[in-house]
Amino acid sequence: MTTLPSPDTLAGAHDALVCDIDGVVVAGPTAIDHAVDVLNALSIPVVFATNNASRTPAAVGEHLRAHGVVVEDDQVLTSSLAAARELAARLPAGAEVMAVGGEGVSASLRAVGLTPVTKGEPAAVLQGYGPHVTATDLAEAAHAVRAGAAWVATNTDRTLPTDRGPAPGNGALVAAVRSCVDVDPEVIGKPHPPMYRLAASALGASPDRVLAVGDRLETDIEGAVATGMPGVLVLTGVHGLADAAAAPVERRPTYVIADLRGLLQPYPPARTEGAWCLRGDAGARVVDGRLEVRGEGLDADRAALDALWAAVDGGLLDAGQAGLAMTSR
Repeated sequence: MTTLPSPDTLAGAHDALVCDIDGVVVAGPTAIDHAVDVLNALSIPVVFATNNASRTPAAVGEHLRAHGVVVEDDQVLTSSLAAARELAARLPAGAEVMAVGGEGVSASLRAVGLTPVTKGEPAAVLQGYGPHVTATDLAEAAHAVRAGAAWVATNTDRTLPTDRGPAPGNGALVAAVRSCVDVDPEVIGKPHPPMYRLAASALGASPDRVLAVGDRLETDIEGAVATGMPGVLVLTGVHGLADAAAAPVERRPTYVIADLRGLLQPYPPARTEGAWCLRGDAGARVVDGRLEVRGEGLDADRAALDALWAAVDGGLLDAGQAGLAMTSR
């Protein structure tokens, strides 16, 4: 059943949602608790934006539907499709592009009128994640880049969340090619703005009215900040509260929620009372380099983040100290 969110909830205060998948909705083959029910309860439009370039939007849509998410294929935006669209805007129709990665990379190139190849002298190399990428594939990419092909990477995520823990992501594969060439790739996926700009356009919403939900600070949240979207860090994936406390300004989330149920709940505004940073009934402050917290639960964590970020920005703590303070609080 679709429920119109109350305007005092996080979702109700915004016009649309861009949602990461791995670590937010699913972890490998398993759905994350509460995620499906919340997504199906939202009435604001949603685009699922994933840096995982290995699958087609149709395959991603089917994977989500298999877990019970009500979603159409055109609500899925992969980093390979975003990158293919960028290349199509620069290359002549039918140009050959070396596809490195899963089926999602080749399918995206075909979808925009380019010709995927696996060897030769292409105009460009599009490199995305694929579980069956071989050393030969990486070598061919390096040969093509050295020969002058433009090099575009869908993303440089170092790891990929799975039900058994983090596995090497596309960043590890890109690093292997980079070790053999003298140039850096152009990266299209998160945290770079093209992915989120395309999502906002598809949603018909201004970026500042779109919530960008993700579990990774260096991709989901940094991409949101770079695009002018409020970023929501959900604590079901890669990064936790200590990571957020130590994050530089460009990776700090606007909101922090335990799981997607937080989208359907009110979010307490930030307030100050003297040296205290307040969220709801909880508060935190830094005194003589020490974090003091009053209250319990996630509001106390949110207040602690406010206090630690203020201390870092004011030169009272460094990022490492802030992360340690959150860990040991």
